[in-house]
This record gives sequence, C-alpha cells and structure tokens, in this order.
Amino acid sequence: QVPLVESGGGSVQAGGSLRLSCAASGYTPSTYCMGWFRQAPGKEREGVASIDNYGTTSYADSVQGRFTISQDNAKNTLSLEMNSLKPEDTAMYYCAAAVGFSGSRCSQVWPYNYWGQGTQVTVSS
Repeated sequence: QVPLVESGGGSVQAGGSLRLSCAASGYTPSTYCMGWFRQAPGKEREGVASIDNYGTTSYADSVQGRFTISQDNAKNTLSLEMNSLKPEDTAMYYCAAAVGFSGSRCSQVWPYNYWGQGTQVTVSS
C-alpha cells in the first residue's frame, strides 16, 4: 500500500498560481511513476504531469511551460507548481503512484494503482 494525501488546492483568479503537494507514506519502490491527474465535471480523467524514479518528467501539452512537477525523495513528497492558471484548469486534481513502471508509461492512466482522495482547484476568469 502507498497511501497518498493531497493538499494545496483552492480558488484563484486566472493568471494566478497554486502549489499542490502529495505526501506518500509506506515504502519507496525502486521503480515507479508519480503523477498528477485531473478530472473536470463531465470529462474523463486526464494526465497532467508525471515523474519517475529516474527524475524523468512528462507534461500534458495543455500545461507545458506553466506547470512544474517535482519530488522530494527524502520527504516522500510530490509537488505540482501551477502558474498562469486558466479557467480551463479547473478540476479535481489527484496524486497517483504506479509501482513497477517508469518512462513513457508514466504519462498514461492505466499503470497507476494508488490514488489520493483529490484536491479541488478552481480558477475564475
């Protein structure tokens, strides 16, 4: 088990910034993906950003250049720095972990077998 707990969501005006954090407890596997996903009402869950055990990052085209994913292995913490937020970024954001995967698979939803409860991000125009 890899319990994940997100924090840092909230409401912000367009152009503003938010920082999401995800605390992971339990053991740290040697091969893994950690990712941020989001789901807006009526839409499918989509990948936002991911990072693997090698530190390789991947971003959705819609957030490239605005969002930055990072991890602090000493603290077992995953973060997502979100800048220049847009109303279309409004969604529930989830932290997730995929044990035993890395590389290109990290940008896909199916490898992720541990999920947080989500944190709401609302961007007003």
